[in-house]
Formats: sequence, structure tokens, C-alpha cells
Amino acid sequence: MSDEQQIKLEYESARFLQALFGHDEKELRYLEGKAKVRIVTRDGWLTATGRKEGCALVQEVFSDLEEARRNGGEITAREFRTAVDLAMSGGEGVTALGKVQLVGARGRKAVVARSPHQLEYLNAMLANDVVFGLGPAGTGKTYLAVAMALDLLKKKLISRVVLTRPAVEAGEALGFLPGDMRDKVAPYLRPLYDAIDDMLGFEEGAKRLEDGTIEIAPLAYMRGRTLSRSFVILDEAQNTTREQMFMALTRLGEGSRCVITGDASQIDLKENRMSGLLEAERALEGVKGVAFNHFDTSDVVRHPVVGRIIEAYEGYRAD
Repeated sequence: MSDEQQIKLEYESARFLQALFGHDEKELRYLEGKAKVRIVTRDGWLTATGRKEGCALVQEVFSDLEEARRNGGEITAREFRTAVDLAMSGGEGVTALGKVQLVGARGRKAVVARSPHQLEYLNAMLANDVVFGLGPAGTGKTYLAVAMALDLLKKKLISRVVLTRPAVEAGEALGFLPGDMRDKVAPYLRPLYDAIDDMLGFEEGAKRLEDGTIEIAPLAYMRGRTLSRSFVILDEAQNTTREQMFMALTRLGEGSRCVITGDASQIDLKENRMSGLLEAERALEGVKGVAFNHFDTSDVVRHPVVGRIIEAYEGYRAD
């Protein structure tokens, strides 16, 4: 075709080029389909042949990926496709997702956003006293909240992290649980322990839990307390009652902030009780210092099939 053109991108090595598409040439087919071009790669170079706008898209995507990589980012298949999708939509690239970097465990990479919604969520936590992270499982709501809390704790901007969630069983009875209070509530709070271990490592996480700078407890233990210089994370908030949500939000003392995470599609409350999360969404809309951040299946950072499963269920239940 007469309006067809070709661009050539060259890099210092084949290894560096391959790192830009996650060392998986199959991902280039995704870009070819979106840009409607033909891509050929050899050694340390890549060519794209097609219409002008398609070639420009390829150049934009690889420029974004190169900057992210040279800034220390690791490009996976997910990051590659995110870069393509962001370029298609005209949004900021994956480089921008690394603007907020949260301190990880010694020897581990910093925690950064992996989607535009996640970056908005991190910025909201920096700018507001109370933040709601709402959306399906696997979108990083709890993980990023824990990462922000631990980052502020390490920087000594807060003195304590309080992690809590309602002890409501997800459709099945756990029965009698032996042991002390921590043993009894551990099954409900396991995701929070997992996030701490992942970010701090088991030894430092255990030390922080032992000295009380990180506290994990069921929501019922929050009643009557005033939490100062604390970062409070209320997880699985869709399973709070109206009274529990109000109680949790009014525990904040001087220098504290709170993040509430939940998914309205996974309410496990019995007897048709109204979720405190649903009431809070309506009651707190427009309140200064309170921000609501919504996630969707495009933000799912677990196995790629998880996002497709969630979408399939949403479509099925909507019929």
C-alpha cells in the first residue's frame, strides 16, 4: 500500500529489547493487533510496518517501556499490555505508574502502582485522611493500603499500623477454633498477615507484630478506642454492619488516617442486614478529606484468568 511505512527501533542488546516485552514474543502479537502493523525483531532491533498512526503507536509504546525499564522497572506481560492499552487511550504510560514508590523489605523492589486506578488510589491515600478502595478481588486494594501504611511507618510519619476486618465467614462455618485470641481470628485475618510477610519478610513482620507497631485484630476489638498517629486499614468492609462502619470511622484520633477496602458484590452478612459500606458510600459522598476510588477487572493483578472469571460472573449474574 502506498501509505504504508516502516520504522526501526534499535537497542544496545537483544536482551534489553526482549526485556521490554517480557521476554515473550507472543506479546508482540497483542501490539500488532492493536496497532494493525507487522512487527519483526532480530538481535537488538525491531521494525514495525504499517500505516503511519500504527507505527507511531509502536514507537510510543516502546519509548514508554524503555524509560520504565531504564528507571529500574521490570516489564512483565501485564506491564507490556498495560503500556499498549494506555497508549491506545491517550493516557500516561507505565512510566508514570512508578511516580509513587513505597518502601519494601530490605533487598526487595519498591511497591508501585500497576494500573492507572492503582496510581489514583496511592495518590488519594497521600492526599486524604479517609480513603475507600472499592472493587473486585485481586485489584490490589488491601495490598497497596498495607504497603502505604508500612511505608509511612518506616518513615516515622505514623507510630502504629492497625489492620482490622469483620469476622464474618464467607458462606461456610469454620466452627470452633482452638487457641488464644490471635489463633482464633487468624483465619479471618490471614490476607493481612500474608501482605505483611510479603513486604517486610517473616522476621521483621513478626517483630513488628510482637512490639505492637503493627496490630491485627477483629473489628469488634476497636470499640471504645481512640487511635492517634495510626494508619487504620479496615478490610472486607462490605461485611460491616452500619453500626460497625460508623464505629470504625469515628475511632480516628490526631494524626491518624484510615483506608477502607471492600467489594459490594461479596457481601456475606446474614438476615438481609444492610452493609455499612453501602451506607458509607451514600452518606460520605462529597465530604472533605474523604476519597472514593473504584477498581474494575482491568486492575486485577492476580493470575490473568482471575479477571476473566470475574467478568464472566458479572455478565452471568446481570442476565
